[in-house]
Amino acid sequence: MPRPNAHRLYTGRVSEFGRIYLVTTVVDQRNPLFSDWHIGRLLVGQLRSAHEAGLVDSLAWVVMPDHFHWLFQLQNTSLACLMNRVKSRSSRAVNRRTGSSGRLWQKGYHDRAVRWEEDLRQIARYVIANPVRAGLVRRGGDYPLWDAAWL
Repeated sequence: MPRPNAHRLYTGRVSEFGRIYLVTTVVDQRNPLFSDWHIGRLLVGQLRSAHEAGLVDSLAWVVMPDHFHWLFQLQNTSLACLMNRVKSRSSRAVNRRTGSSGRLWQKGYHDRAVRWEEDLRQIARYVIANPVRAGLVRRGGDYPLWDAAWL
């Protein structure tokens, strides 16, 4: 199904080292693939790999059944390269695990540059509270696919 405004995801996109970003990307056709937390852990492995490689300083993330949110400070790469890496490597890992092939993610992603004066802990709390707001769990600690630097 064509997405008539998909081109707008790229309009005005700037990538700055040291900038904090909140990024969201969605599974193709909103397939709730990550409802299986074992498969979700494959994506988590890629988020951690980017952190360990020095590409980002991860501040908070949550993997929802059909998308993920990630709050990080960009380090030694561009936003486009980072997202390409995470999406392609997680696609390969998930396809290998499930015996599938083809596209895992929708094209593009949503990013928001966070201003320095914004309360990062408040944004992180918002990110990790997604499973509670979505009705997946009663308490955030009951959900297995999240992390935050302050905890």
